[in-house]
Parts: sequence; C-alpha cells; structure tokens
Amino acid sequence: MFVLANAMLPRLIPELRRSVPGVDLEFAELSASTREARLLDRSVTVALCMPAINHPEIQVARIGAQPFMLAMPIRSPLARLGTVPMARLQGRPLIALPPPEQDPASSAVSALLRRHQIVMPIASRVETVHSAMSLVLAGEGFAIVPACAKLGAPRGIVFRPLRDAADSIDIAVCWRRDSQSPLIRTFLKCAEKAVARM
Repeated sequence: MFVLANAMLPRLIPELRRSVPGVDLEFAELSASTREARLLDRSVTVALCMPAINHPEIQVARIGAQPFMLAMPIRSPLARLGTVPMARLQGRPLIALPPPEQDPASSAVSALLRRHQIVMPIASRVETVHSAMSLVLAGEGFAIVPACAKLGAPRGIVFRPLRDAADSIDIAVCWRRDSQSPLIRTFLKCAEKAVARM
C-alpha cells in the first residue's frame, strides 16, 4: 500500500542497509489485488501489508496499527470540527477500499460502520488510498483511511479523527509459510523497529 510505503520506507530502508549490508534490496509496490498472488508465486519474498493478508499459505506477523481517520475536502462543513462524531457520517457518500481477498462486507471500515449503525452509501470502490484521495478531492465522497494517508496527501484534503471510534488497521509483515529465506526474520526485526518510530 503506497501510503504505508510513505510512512515506513524512509525508516525501514536505512535499518535494512545496516542489518544486511551487501544484500541487494529490490522493492515492488503491490496493490491490494496483487500482493497475495505475488507472495504465492514467489516473485516477492516478503511484504509489508495493511491490512494483513488472510491466506492459509501466508504467514503473518502483526507489527503495529494505524488509527482510522476521515478524509474529506477542505470545503466540507465537517472539516471545521476537531473530531467527527460517527453519527455525522450517516448518509454521506463513501469512497470504499475493500480488501479484495475477502468479502468487502467484512472489511474493517464496514465493521466500524456496522457497529455504530451508520450507513454510508458507496459512491465508488477503489483499490488504493491514492485513488480514494483523488475522488475525495473531486468531491465524490468521504474516505475512512489509515492515519498515515496524511503523508503526501494532496492539498485540499483534511483528515479528522472519528469521535468514539478507536478502531485501527493492522500493519503486518507477510511471507509464504514454506519460505526458507533467512532474510525474512531480519526484515521482520527491521520493520518492527521502523514501525515503532512512526
């Protein structure tokens, strides 16, 4: 996920360079729809994921979490609030980011809305937070995104915490269960250090 890369890579890469000097590191940006397949076909050894992948052949180590925030155009009346009450989301259009490997109805955002008995009609379904930010900026709706989405967000979008909602999305390191690479444990330790400094 691009927003996770923005938050993690500036901390993770120097940590990896110190821990595994001389090892060639190759980075690939994985979309929500390709990350599972790339791990399973071994074209990627280890992945930073948000949320974690749920697959029997993939090992997951949760290393942190990001709180959810509401992303909206700066001109929205809700942008004047310091925190947005969940009730104020009722009926507002949602730019949705479902995890593709699961039923979209089971996503963390859907669970959050269900628990608060909020219905937000889905204006669009997109695969990346970057796409969601573009549609929010265009006035197409609101997005409930991880806090790290603020990094590199376009001007004209504001982020507000959701009142009475302490929900978050997991950050995980994922790899094939049958992988024999000794570098995975090193990557995991470096990623844990990097996420602790976010």
